[in-house]
Amino acid sequence: MTDNHDPISSHSDLFPPSHIAALERLKAFVPSAGRHYAAQRNRDPGPGQRDNVSLLSPYIRHRVLSEHQVIEAVLQRHSPEAAEKFVQEVFWRTYWKGWLQMRPQVWRAFLREQAEDRKRMEEDTALQAAVTAAEEGRSGVEGFDDWARELVHTGYLHNHARMWFASIWIFTLELPWTLGADFFLRHLRDADPASNTLGWRWIAGIQTPGKTYLARADNIARFTDNRFQPANLAAEALPIREESPPPPAPLPALRTLPPGQRVLLLLHGDDLSGQEVLPAKVDVGGIAVARQGHPDNPWPFGGATASWFAALAEDAAQRASNTLQQPASVLSHLDADSLREACTLAEVRVIATPEAPVGPIADALERIAGELEADGIELIPLRREWDELAWPHATHGFFRFKRQIPELLVRSGL
Repeated sequence: MTDNHDPISSHSDLFPPSHIAALERLKAFVPSAGRHYAAQRNRDPGPGQRDNVSLLSPYIRHRVLSEHQVIEAVLQRHSPEAAEKFVQEVFWRTYWKGWLQMRPQVWRAFLREQAEDRKRMEEDTALQAAVTAAEEGRSGVEGFDDWARELVHTGYLHNHARMWFASIWIFTLELPWTLGADFFLRHLRDADPASNTLGWRWIAGIQTPGKTYLARADNIARFTDNRFQPANLAAEALPIREESPPPPAPLPALRTLPPGQRVLLLLHGDDLSGQEVLPAKVDVGGIAVARQGHPDNPWPFGGATASWFAALAEDAAQRASNTLQQPASVLSHLDADSLREACTLAEVRVIATPEAPVGPIADALERIAGELEADGIELIPLRREWDELAWPHATHGFFRFKRQIPELLVRSGL
């Protein structure tokens, strides 16, 4: 611990779990979303000093706010040129999701490697002690330990700090990258299977084979306003050798709901505003909101994040109920038994749900769909227009993808 470490205990309520709070934060950020954001976004002045970034990512990640809604608000205040950097940051999340959606085997490979590393840690007491020390902020690396504590206490890290943290975890502490990615997944309020997994792969030199990210003390000092200047960081970042990413597969086409179809609307951790994706003239007989993933694989993973998301799910249920004028129930888990009961109460045989990108929720829905089909209940995922337009362009790197952003904005009515 350093003498100038940041006080973080008072910032544990950084993301109030409500739609109203998300809208208020968006409104407060919009004036700064142009050139001020572009000039200041890479600085990490520490907890309680976040006016240089939006702090919207948890709300966008769970689609309490949609990407379209956020960019629309920003472009009403700023020109596309002034807001270019912020718009690109929103599209980074879209890009990662699209990239993984066309390569789901990368997610499955991560889960397998993570399980292997966990098993290895159980058998290796030295590795277990090193990982525990890193997660508890006791590694002895200045800055890194502060970020570990900040993450656990607030559920947030500045994007630049995430990069430094991951690089130090992999190349200085020489810990398995999958366990670092798991640490982020357990604690980040905006934990996202795509951006988190692929971001750690990129740092490690796996995502773009041979290209790594090396944390440097001078860079950390510069962008933390000289709060941290860690010593003895790794001098080189040798890439981790794994198989090259597979080529993209076409996105599967999804079914559409016919007019007048009576459905149960299912909302989940990947989209808490799914009422926005329902076609016109669909007859909604009821609403269910899952506050967790499948009982065999709960999501969110971490306890504090799970409690925060449960409150967000309650808020989403009330909001959907008010919008659709139908009763909404909050399910403790995303499982077939709970959905059968919800369908019986709503007198429906079709469940409509916003499509879940590759990750734990999609895995749960795929499993549940087969179980429900045996009972004559159909689960139909609905893809948002934003994803339909953007995901197919995530075939290569982001810099090729971003050339499509102006056209994507036009096609989205922005």
